Amino acid sequence: MRTHTLRPTVTLAQSEHAVLLALAARGGGALASAAESLMNELERARVVPDARLPADVVRMGSHVQYRTDRDEVLDVTLVYPEQADIAEGRVSVLTPVGAALIGLRTGQSITWESRDGRKHVLTVTSVIQPSETSVEA
Repeated sequence: MRTHTLRPTVTLAQSEHAVLLALAARGGGALASAAESLMNELERARVVPDARLPADVVRMGSHVQYRTDRDEVLDVTLVYPEQADIAEGRVSVLTPVGAALIGLRTGQSITWESRDGRKHVLTVTSVIQPSETSVEA
């Protein structure tokens, strides 16, 4: 078991950073904890012009494959809350795992806390970017 928390550098596109800040600021009620996690990631992120965002960075609409600390491999698409459908593999950025994924690059690992308070580690193994039309909020 890991004894330290992994907090790698995260990188976000300038346009998505602004939209996600507004989303996290609105999060309350049942989403308060996830909104706080997202806000923490946004506050520590390196923000770059959209055109300079590396291709292997998880952004909104990215199809992401990651490995868990239980050695499970999961494939998800990171989406805004209104597009989320776990049965279809669409994970909201306003969930603990969604907030952990945003801004990571292939090969990076992060510690995240599930809703039941347990800490987990995930490692991004691949990122496929969305088409330009599906990135918009």
